[in-house]
Amino acid sequence: MTVRDLGHVYLIGIGGVGMSGLAEILLRHGVPVSGSEVGERPVLAKLRELGATVHRRHSPGHLWGADTVVYSTAIPDDHVELAEARDRGLLLLHRSEALAAVLDGRRAIAVAGTHGKTTTTAMITVALRAGGADPSYVIGGDVRTLGSGGVGAGEHFVVEADESDRSFFAYTPEVAVVTNIDSDHLDTYGDVEGLQQAFLDFCRRVRPGGFVVTSADDARCRRLAEALHADGRTVYTYGEANDADLIVVGLSSVTSGIRYDAVLGGALLGAVHVPVVGKHLGLNSAAALLVSQRLGVPGAIRGLRRFPGVRRRFELRGVARGVRVYDDYACHHTSMAASLTALRAVAREHRLVVVCQPNRAYRVRQFLGEMAESLGLADQAVVLEVFGPGETVAAGYDGEALTAAIPLPEKDKVYAGSGSVALTEVVRRVRRGDVVVTIGSPEMATLAGRIVEALHES
Repeated sequence: MTVRDLGHVYLIGIGGVGMSGLAEILLRHGVPVSGSEVGERPVLAKLRELGATVHRRHSPGHLWGADTVVYSTAIPDDHVELAEARDRGLLLLHRSEALAAVLDGRRAIAVAGTHGKTTTTAMITVALRAGGADPSYVIGGDVRTLGSGGVGAGEHFVVEADESDRSFFAYTPEVAVVTNIDSDHLDTYGDVEGLQQAFLDFCRRVRPGGFVVTSADDARCRRLAEALHADGRTVYTYGEANDADLIVVGLSSVTSGIRYDAVLGGALLGAVHVPVVGKHLGLNSAAALLVSQRLGVPGAIRGLRRFPGVRRRFELRGVARGVRVYDDYACHHTSMAASLTALRAVAREHRLVVVCQPNRAYRVRQFLGEMAESLGLADQAVVLEVFGPGETVAAGYDGEALTAAIPLPEKDKVYAGSGSVALTEVVRRVRRGDVVVTIGSPEMATLAGRIVEALHES
């Protein structure tokens, strides 16, 4: 199937980050696009300018004229528009399947991994653009100066490939990137062994003549590389390990950004500086650098120096009353720990205050203790109720239980329940010099802005 076979495309939840990026790509290919979204989002104005029809509520009547209906895993089976599409016999495609149709005939670079997919996809895009490759891209986040999707004149197409719902199996890329394999999405795969096998099966979908890029520092990625080598496939690795193909030397993270020396094939490739905070983001940039090098596209180091950052990835939302407020998407306990460790260095002698709404009930059930330990890296913790649309938040695995498990003195942690209570608690607790970070659910991006406004007004 190609993009020409889709006809008029209707996207349920067109304002979501992944959906809006796909919508923009379709529009720029001349495909008629419409869709529905409850609530106004900044990206919708751009889509309307490009020619999309956007409905502000969900209704079966909106589907008249549509040939293909695109949905995401977040859309329930009984959604009124999805049910109407089935009744009419319209072509139904998961977002990944629709994107695969757009990828047809392009040199696809698919980025997967438990952590770092969005940032790595964005960094590869920036690196290739710096070398004149001019790729198309769909990113699962909003990148400053790039947005979440774009059509380039070049032959490459960079796409974020999501393992959480097995949708990365829709792609047959030329290049597959696996940033790491951590224990997550066990509701989908059953156990870590099932997750590991899924990543292996994904990498085996790489086209003949293509290659895989993965981490030499991650134990499960090393096993992945060994299995692929045994298949006779081409694999390149990056990381701080001495046996990596691209070795990251002297990796440091300071307020001004990440710095390291990149050594490729025993020779110094160059000094890398990326203006983002967090050593794990430095490793993401090494993946982007290695992909660019193996594709023969120069200029990646220059491009990474101008990396604009991704919204909700260590995003500084504002400074008010001497308090710096960041927002970060961190949902898994490993990414929570990475975020708080990086921001601890930013806070220095001042306090770090974390405001967390755990994202998805299944994660809290599986990793409550690990999440609590990660949140305990802060000096103060404010916890909201678990964000779990369509899930049951079980007793003993809710926001109160998570708060109680955080290894901080009682006075330094609080279960706030709602965003309004959390806002009051943050304003009451912070003092000049503190660093505040909101992490977790999509709602935290809005709360971060409200915190900045409230601090300005207080």
